[in-house]
Amino acid sequence: MSDSLVSELKSLIVRELNLEGRDPASIVDSAPLFGEGLGLDSLDALQLAMAVEEQYGVRIPEGDGGRVAFASVAALATWVREHGGASKG
Repeated sequence: MSDSLVSELKSLIVRELNLEGRDPASIVDSAPLFGEGLGLDSLDALQLAMAVEEQYGVRIPEGDGGRVAFASVAALATWVREHGGASKG
């Protein structure tokens, strides 16, 4: 899944979470965002959820729904598409 939404989301993750020195293109679409993947934590999840909600106008739920949306960049792109998100930037 290599499209503009996935690229936008990778850039948003790097920018919003201050992952300095991380090239958005180096983030694997299907790699987990948390734990062994990108290594994000619960504070990162909150910050990322707020950024995605502001940028794309979609709500990221807490709990299981949020885990589904944040499983990977590809999953997040699917979530944004399915919930009517459109870039406001």
